[in-house]
Amino acid sequence: MKTIYFFIILAIVSGAVLPIQAGLNTKMGKAVGDPVYAAFISFLVGSVGLFIYSLATKVDLGQITNAQSVNWTVWTAGLLGAFYVAAVIILVPKIGVALTFGLVVTGQMVLSLVLDHFGLLGVPLHHINWQRLVGVLFLIGGVLLIRNF
Repeated sequence: MKTIYFFIILAIVSGAVLPIQAGLNTKMGKAVGDPVYAAFISFLVGSVGLFIYSLATKVDLGQITNAQSVNWTVWTAGLLGAFYVAAVIILVPKIGVALTFGLVVTGQMVLSLVLDHFGLLGVPLHHINWQRLVGVLFLIGGVLLIRNF
């Protein structure tokens, strides 16, 4: 049971760092004059950090050859990440951090319900029910409050 608390805290902390990342990436976008170039720099620094982590923890780098066996669609995850980071760099100066992430989380939850309901991408089935729909409606209500006040 204690393990679940670790994962809950990890999820909260990982969510909390995203607005910080967005602010820092926005500053980089202004410095280099292009949000896509700023996203590239962000991914480059992140890749170097992950590589150093892999070396420090002695990850078996030979496992990377297994990546060639996955369907090409799996490789698009990197493009989706790049799209997300670039979009946030563009959105934050235009609509603010709170509204950007309110909308991002709403989009995540709506699509997450669909993925769970149909078991898409191999995730476990969790059918849409009225309680889950109410949760999404509360998110949408929160976004409307952030947008209007």
